[in-house]
Amino acid sequence: MPGQPVRHRLLRPGGRRVVAPDQLHASVVIATNPNFSFARGGQRVATVKSAPFAVAQPQLEALVAILRERGPILQARPIRTPCVGLLYTDPHDGERARTLFESVTRQRLERFGTNPVFALVCTEEEENVVRALQHLLRARPTVILVASTTSPAGPEDAIGRARARVGAHLERFLAPVEPGNLLLLGYKDEVPIVSVPGCFRSTKPNVVDLVLPPRLAQYRISGWEVACLGHGGLLG
Repeated sequence: MPGQPVRHRLLRPGGRRVVAPDQLHASVVIATNPNFSFARGGQRVATVKSAPFAVAQPQLEALVAILRERGPILQARPIRTPCVGLLYTDPHDGERARTLFESVTRQRLERFGTNPVFALVCTEEEENVVRALQHLLRARPTVILVASTTSPAGPEDAIGRARARVGAHLERFLAPVEPGNLLLLGYKDEVPIVSVPGCFRSTKPNVVDLVLPPRLAQYRISGWEVACLGHGGLLG
């Protein structure tokens, strides 16, 4: 929102777009943090090195021309007081899921400078999940995380069917990331609903750490971008 302080930023490098075949032996090299990285104020996010220290004018002009043609190689998006909704689900007792996951989830969100604003629990039955999601959606959160004690059978399981019934389309099921293969990502308008069973049990890196920062920065990550997470997706 206008006027709110920017605390953190999301980095979105442009990947290989800046590389041209005739520049493979250029004397200027640029390195950036990985795509969708979370950066704190004052953190180094890129370096530019040259050898020798003085770069020939034609080489510099060629590099600048590539950047002008192909656009920036690094974008930073501000993260401003995001609103996170949480839904804890279990086949028998939603409070069991909250007990298992609440501490770990708070620690993970604190790494990104935020905390859950809304949290609900329910049994993992379609009608109950629909009502809980509808309630959370009315608050217009930045993202809804579904922390389930079970593994989804796919978009046709209770959580997947509830997602469809609240009007959220399926963006992506399955991610080339370990841990976190069973990612289920849908959008209700601009609000993503993210279900990643098993990824709320530990603070170790998993797919949540890759897809959450973009959303906190109001970036709509696509199914194609999730599919591209496989390179470097083996996190542990």
